[in-house]
Amino acid sequence: MSLKRLLARVAVLAAASVALVTGAAAQSGEPIKIGFSMAMTGGLGGNGKSALLAQKIWEEDTNAKGGLLGRPVKLIYYDDQSNPSTVPGIYTKLLDVDKVDLVVGGYATAMLAPAMPIVMQRKKLFIGLLGLAVNTEFNYPNYFAMIPSGPEPKPAFTKGFFDLGMAQNPKPKTVAIVAADQEFSRNASDGARENAKAAGLQIVYDKSYPPSTTDFAPIVRAIQATNPDILVICSYPPDSVGMVRAINEIGFKAKLMGGAMVGPQNTSMKAQLGPLLNGFVNYEFWLPVPKMQFAGVDELIKKYQSRAASEGVDPLGYYMAPQAYAQLQVLGQAITATKSLSDDKLADHIRATTFKTVLGDVKFGKGGEWAQSRVLQTQFQNIKNNDVAQFKDIATQVVVSPKDYASGTAIYPYEKAK
Repeated sequence: MSLKRLLARVAVLAAASVALVTGAAAQSGEPIKIGFSMAMTGGLGGNGKSALLAQKIWEEDTNAKGGLLGRPVKLIYYDDQSNPSTVPGIYTKLLDVDKVDLVVGGYATAMLAPAMPIVMQRKKLFIGLLGLAVNTEFNYPNYFAMIPSGPEPKPAFTKGFFDLGMAQNPKPKTVAIVAADQEFSRNASDGARENAKAAGLQIVYDKSYPPSTTDFAPIVRAIQATNPDILVICSYPPDSVGMVRAINEIGFKAKLMGGAMVGPQNTSMKAQLGPLLNGFVNYEFWLPVPKMQFAGVDELIKKYQSRAASEGVDPLGYYMAPQAYAQLQVLGQAITATKSLSDDKLADHIRATTFKTVLGDVKFGKGGEWAQSRVLQTQFQNIKNNDVAQFKDIATQVVVSPKDYASGTAIYPYEKAK
């Protein structure tokens, strides 16, 4: 081998060695362990598994860039089975056995609330994922909510729904409110009552049902007997399916229905219900409308969708993926800025900072809620069948409120959209 070729090969090997050493140095030492519970089975499992895929993508993206504080990050999580009673034990195990550095909240109001006493006792930072008004009763200063319900979360959740109704001519006069006897649904129905009062609507039906309910026909018939102009439904995924089916089977036709149903945001549930959803108006947090193409969100959605089939999760990910990724973006950016894993330092930084996320600018305010509300209300329109592909086209799910993000107009009353 000539001297020239030998020197060239030595140079290549030296460069490779430097790259290996640099990469190792970028992520040396023990990983930063971030622990949480996640609904991977049970009624919330569909959304929970969708969130978890986005969180794994954040973990991979962060480690590909060198980790945090020169250390890799590692997510440690356990299935809470959509059962609130499992949550305290999971967080105790994460902190006492797994010795995680930080904890974040799992998915859903009903799973976040039982974690709060553990978190508060240990004085840990806690960023919840899609929990409605979780901190209203606790008033814990180190809690932050990754949900765009804003500083008045309970009424904000259905405000757009009521605003849409009151913009019609003639205006509705009566409202029915039905809710699951669960933390989220109780909070949402509290807010619906506030909105009904502010709008001057008469509440003609206001009842809750046990989470174990499977037959919703008697509930729908009881609501129908009160003949409300609008119906607010505050439900978790299994209930949402039951309510939509019962309403269609009985032929109940209030002028506006929906508002606070968890579940129809999930693509698999949309496909399951298909045309039965037409006309329902319901909340959303992000959809690929032109006004919500924030930096990084398109890249995230592409990565998510490329893996969704193999992971067995919601094929589109519009509901959970941006929220779950942004939850960890906030934590990661705070760690980088403070150069610390101190819960108090991180919380102080989060309170004072506007974060750049896949959900756009996120600023926290009172009670750790978003400083400004950005709950969307969308209407299902022109769903033809049970094919998943049609839901990639947002023409089947039109953003009707607020006006700043609207992608179309509402069909009113409900019957005209069937």
